[in-house]
Amino acid sequence: MIKVLFVCSRNKWRSLTAETIFSNKLPGIDVRSAGTEQGARIKVTEGLLGWADLIFVMEKRHRQRLEQRYPQALIGKRIVRMDIPDVYPYMDEELISLLAAGVAEFIELPEDFSPC
Repeated sequence: MIKVLFVCSRNKWRSLTAETIFSNKLPGIDVRSAGTEQGARIKVTEGLLGWADLIFVMEKRHRQRLEQRYPQALIGKRIVRMDIPDVYPYMDEELISLLAAGVAEFIELPEDFSPC
């Protein structure tokens, strides 16, 4: 089982969309999401970072915040920056396409994968 964590700022649009479209749809992959900001729906914790095998961050600043706040929890972790700006609402079609394309570089998606 590969444990994947998606991280954005407030865990309301980008990372929550990623969790929604990938949860229970990829065999052998467990998915969660969190945000780096104080007002995040679910806030990143050391425990969540420890749980994850692979961490996708939406922007450079998300990685920087994780590295500043939780350097020990990130030792040996693979962090992938997706470069998806905070301009898409939850479940936006373009956002879904960007997430699927970004994840496909690191996780093999089934041919019949449908994010919606």
